[in-house]
Amino acid sequence: MKKILIIAVLAALIGAYFIFDLGEYLTLAAVQERVTDARAFYAENPIAVLAGFFAIYVVVTAASLPGAAIMTLAAGALFGLVVGTIFVSFASTLGATLAFLASRYVLRDSIEAKFGDRLKSINEGLERDGAFYLFTLRMIPAVPFFVINLVMGLTRIKTWTFAWVSQIGMLLGTIAFVYAGQRLSELDSLEGILSPEILSALVLLAIVPWIAKAVVGWIQRRKVYAGFTKPKSFDRNMVVIGAGAAGLVSSLIASTVKAKVTLVESHKMGGDCLNTGCVPSKALIKSAKVASQMRNADKYGLESHEPKVPFKHTIARVMDAVKTIEPHDSVERYTGLGVDVVEGYAKVIDPWTVEIARNDGETQRLTTRSIVIAAGAAPFVPPIEGLKDSEYLTSDTMWDAFAEMDSPPARVAILGGGPIGCEIAQSLARLGSKVTQIEMMDRIMGREDPEVSALAQASLEESGVAVLTGHMAVKADGGAVLAKHGDAEVEIPYDALIVAVGRAARLSGYGLEELGIDTAKTVVTDEFLATKFPNIFACGDVAGPYQFTHTASHQAWFASVNALFGQFKKFKADYSVIPAVTFLDPEVARVGLNETEATEQGIAYEVTQYGLNQLDRAIAEHETKGFVKVLTKPGKDTILGATIVGHNAGEMLAEYTLAMKHKLGLNKILGTIHPYPTMAEGNKFAAGEWKKARKPEKLLSYIEKYHDWRRG
Repeated sequence: MKKILIIAVLAALIGAYFIFDLGEYLTLAAVQERVTDARAFYAENPIAVLAGFFAIYVVVTAASLPGAAIMTLAAGALFGLVVGTIFVSFASTLGATLAFLASRYVLRDSIEAKFGDRLKSINEGLERDGAFYLFTLRMIPAVPFFVINLVMGLTRIKTWTFAWVSQIGMLLGTIAFVYAGQRLSELDSLEGILSPEILSALVLLAIVPWIAKAVVGWIQRRKVYAGFTKPKSFDRNMVVIGAGAAGLVSSLIASTVKAKVTLVESHKMGGDCLNTGCVPSKALIKSAKVASQMRNADKYGLESHEPKVPFKHTIARVMDAVKTIEPHDSVERYTGLGVDVVEGYAKVIDPWTVEIARNDGETQRLTTRSIVIAAGAAPFVPPIEGLKDSEYLTSDTMWDAFAEMDSPPARVAILGGGPIGCEIAQSLARLGSKVTQIEMMDRIMGREDPEVSALAQASLEESGVAVLTGHMAVKADGGAVLAKHGDAEVEIPYDALIVAVGRAARLSGYGLEELGIDTAKTVVTDEFLATKFPNIFACGDVAGPYQFTHTASHQAWFASVNALFGQFKKFKADYSVIPAVTFLDPEVARVGLNETEATEQGIAYEVTQYGLNQLDRAIAEHETKGFVKVLTKPGKDTILGATIVGHNAGEMLAEYTLAMKHKLGLNKILGTIHPYPTMAEGNKFAAGEWKKARKPEKLLSYIEKYHDWRRG
């Protein structure tokens, strides 16, 4: 009702303006004709005239009616430069603020509901630089006064900010118009008020905030670089430290745009993903899955039997996969692509100098315009009593240990219930180890929804893993782990202890501490991935906030492009659509929000779920465990997030990732032909469930009656 009342009042004011032809009083000719009489009346009734003029000016501007410019001239003619400027300045600000608030109250919610995603980036920019933007617009007379009021009302800029910036930003223009009003008899038209010279001066003043901002940035950079001597010339355009996913992509982009780039790696090209992470773990998971299928062949109408696991051969196959991929990330390939690859350990000496302790024993110093830190992460080892002396393994070190074993370790204790711990636990259990998984939280896969955690735990237990949630490891003695569960203590004996409680950014030894670069849990960067030094960037696991290979590659584009071309244009790292997969059997894949996160963030959502036990391909392959769950905006098909648990869930997730990236809703997925029979049909059927839940029941009842009538 309040919105309707505001609209009605505005409509009445606008209607009265045109019905009573009030515009005839707000013309230059009308003011010139009446100025003498008005001055006389003002001389006799100064307070009444000032109050009436102020009120009318506020109403005209608040209702966005034509005539504010003429009234400003009238103020100059009646009140003179000083009084006229003061009254117009405050009246215009008050009227503009009322128009701003009316627009915000009446329109903003509906506009945000329809264009919320597009407005988000605008609001983020206004939150950071809103005063600059508004000041610039207010200083340029060519931008309509009322348009700024209405459009700004649709944003999230603060009312107080809008008011004071408008007051200051409009002041020079107000003075110009009021002064012109004093010289009213000399005016032939409104165009005569602002000459090209004055307009140019005002436009120049409009960019003053941006000049000031650039100057402030220059001063800040001078302060940051104080004490360092910048080289007059540089050996390189970019030096990249670390040849994992982030470093490889950064150096490749630099060489592609013909920059002179050096890539420094102290260990193995390809980083953790190729050598100890993604590639070997997925190869091991495949071997373990085949072993499980042999053990459960009766599910497929075949004779089951216990597989023999020659563990050395199994691990050799895993390493063969690594060796097959190695050439893709090799020194030879990147050298051929134009990258100067140096094998050694790099340390940043100053913002433009990198010292490399080369593996051949030589020391090399390079000066460089920009530096990209892509040092990755390493397994985190918690401070548990006796752990350091227990010969524990991690996801990095276990491969060398496994390569020496003729059979899988008989008893395995795994610390950690996250993705890495779960993948290792299921794989080793399927290959014949007796695995106990210890997780201190009340459920594994704690970042996922509870039902996902429950399904993952059930799958692990079906594979033979003893999952101990709510257990905190407190001691390791070289042959057993002591874990506390409430007041009780549990001893878990092991032949191999694997620590998989997470990964920590590699931060020490690169000279970052000496330069004062903030390294809390990661290298602290701004939204452009720059550190406190504008020419030193970080990306990948060392920068966070995600520890995925695909995110590292994604960040590398922003870091390298900003490092090479940031003086012209900078790009903010975009984390709006980040997919992730845990390669359990069944797989757990997610993009965007799940229910847990949406609830924590106070985001309204609706849930649609489709069980894979209804899907023909899943039934045919005996892969019916899991579901497709989609979160959407209430009443809309806009996808907020999707979680898929099931066979090949990671492949299925790509469709939702694409849809979210390009703002495609469930209706688009539903209207897309999916080949039959495939697992991907589950995505379409989930969209169908969403549509079915929103079918127009009332309309369908009328249609039913229509068909009854047609049958006679």
